[in-house]
Amino acid sequence: MTQAIDRPQSTEDVDVDRLVGAVDHDISHDPFPVRGLDHVHFLVGNAKQAAHYYSTAFGMTCVAYRGPEQGYRDHAQYVLTSGSARFVLTGAVRPDADGAEHVAKHSDGISDIALEVPDVDAAYAHAVAQGATGVVEPHEVSDENGTVRMAAIAAYGDTRHTLVDRSRYRGPFLPGFVARGPIVDRQPMIDAGIQPKRFFQAVDHVVGNVELGRMDEWVEFYKRVMGFSNMAEFVGDDIATDYSALMSKVVANGTRKVKFPLNEPAIARKKSQIDEYLEFYQGPGAQHIAVATNDIVASVDAMRAAGVEFLDTPDSYYEDPELRARIGNVRVPIEQLKARKILVDRDEDGYLLQIFTKPVQDRPTVFFELIERHGSLGFGKGNFKALFQAIEREQEARGNL
Repeated sequence: MTQAIDRPQSTEDVDVDRLVGAVDHDISHDPFPVRGLDHVHFLVGNAKQAAHYYSTAFGMTCVAYRGPEQGYRDHAQYVLTSGSARFVLTGAVRPDADGAEHVAKHSDGISDIALEVPDVDAAYAHAVAQGATGVVEPHEVSDENGTVRMAAIAAYGDTRHTLVDRSRYRGPFLPGFVARGPIVDRQPMIDAGIQPKRFFQAVDHVVGNVELGRMDEWVEFYKRVMGFSNMAEFVGDDIATDYSALMSKVVANGTRKVKFPLNEPAIARKKSQIDEYLEFYQGPGAQHIAVATNDIVASVDAMRAAGVEFLDTPDSYYEDPELRARIGNVRVPIEQLKARKILVDRDEDGYLLQIFTKPVQDRPTVFFELIERHGSLGFGKGNFKALFQAIEREQEARGNL
């Protein structure tokens, strides 16, 4: 007999702060105040196809577009949202356009993790004074919908952080973009009495991979430049298998709405997942995005039906008596988690459910995590070994272990 799952009441009207494990904090006292993630910018080989993929497989909604039709001659850009999560997908339409070289080097990847700040000029000045490299100086862009002030600083590899203040803007995204309807028509579902639900509602964290010996350098960068603090540290046996190892530290702003785990490879018998990423991405970059949902079971079922491939977890993981004793009661019966290969972990604050996709492009680089938090502020430390073993099985199949 199938056990019932205690489903949340709604996946639409949710408390995003609770969903991502945010805490109370007054950012006005921060040297570099950050309200949250503004958007994640992907440079891709074909933005139209990528927009369709994220609409279909990830349940996102296209809300804005800019391209040659708007006089933006070199690129096509689609803006997709899911709750507070916003992805911008940019594809070059000319081989010499900005970003085309990025795609040739890295394949589809994350070029910009944009931050919403209350004062772009103050944030930029503080960052540069603390040693950050300025990429774009503060400036304004305007149209009939208002004005957005922006600037950008460099981060690891070819990644940057654009600083955005959109408090004086009421348009669909940025000046020059036009509103656009969804790519996937969900009206037939609505007509059939089925209310479509978002697969996720927010970005929980973005993980960066850097070269051996440079993790602490970038941890110090975020602490010095943005006033972030150390939230967690994972080293040694906690984050190693019999074959490969890595080291990881997590920095976050005061509210914990913006969390950046940073990984570097560690010396081991074989090639780690970080080594593989650095090889195929041709350097450091954003490895994966964790997106927060309050119904991971429904999201995984829908995404898997749409063709998303998730990492496998052996049945023995769920049969381990130590796991069952450690996690206690969770809202989804263990047999239902086992059927979907969803991982579970508990810490002193609560528990979380999580699952990881396989890479979402041809190169074994960028992938996604779905996470459902119930009090836990952690990152699934108890699942690291099972996760890394699952990744190693994929590496071995690719011939890269």
